[in-house]
Amino acid sequence: MSTRLNLAESRSLAESRSDSEAALATRVVLADDHRMVRRNLRMLLEGEHDIEVVAEAGDMFSTLRQVGGRQPRVLLLDLRMANGPGIETIRRLRRQAPETEIVVVTMEDSPAFAQRALEAGAAGYVLKDQADSDLATAIRRAARSKSYVSPLVAARLRAQRRTIEHGLSPRETEVLRLIALGLTNAEIAEELQLSRRTVESHRMRIHRKLGLATRAELVRYALAAHLIGDCSVVA
Repeated sequence: MSTRLNLAESRSLAESRSDSEAALATRVVLADDHRMVRRNLRMLLEGEHDIEVVAEAGDMFSTLRQVGGRQPRVLLLDLRMANGPGIETIRRLRRQAPETEIVVVTMEDSPAFAQRALEAGAAGYVLKDQADSDLATAIRRAARSKSYVSPLVAARLRAQRRTIEHGLSPRETEVLRLIALGLTNAEIAEELQLSRRTVESHRMRIHRKLGLATRAELVRYALAAHLIGDCSVVA
C-alpha cells in the first residue's frame, strides 16, 4: 500500500513539474513556406525544455492569423514567403502584436537586408545554416526583449558601419560586396532589383569614394572590411 502511494506521489510530482515547465516555456510560432524547413526547426527545438512550438504557418496570411490567435512570445519568421512583403510584415506585427518578438530565420546573409529587418522591429536575425548553434539562443534572448544576430551577419553589419565612415551608403556597400563576390553588373541589378544603369552609377561612386581603380582592389578592401570571407572570392 505504502509503495503504491509513493509511486502515485512520484507521478503526481513529475506531472506537476512537467506542467510547471510547460507554463514557463517560451511559446513559439514557426512561419516558413517550406514544410521540410518547419519540420527541421521543430525537431531542433524539441530538445529545449524551455521552448514550446505552439503553431506553424506557411504564408504571411496564416502567420498573422496564428500570431493573433496563439499570442506567442516569439515568432520565427522567414521573410521570403507568399502573400506579402516580409519587411512590412514585421512592422505590421510589431503594431498588432507588440508582445510578440520576431526572430528572422533566413538564408539571406546580406547585411543591408538584415539591417532593414532589424530597423523594422525584428529582435533577432538567424541564418538557417547556423540554426543548430544560434536558434535557441536567439529565442531565449528575444523572450527577454534582447537582440541576437548570427555572428557572420553581425560581422558584416559592423563592416557596413565601417564603410559608411568611408562615405559609402548602405546600398553602395551592398553593391561592393556583390562586386567582390564576382557578380556582374547585370547579376547585381537582378539581385538587388535595380536597373543596370543604377548599378553602374553605384560602381563608379564606389571607385571614386574609396580611391580604388580595379576590381582586385575592391576585393581586397571587402576582405579587409569583413564584407566577404576568403572562401567567397570568385576569381
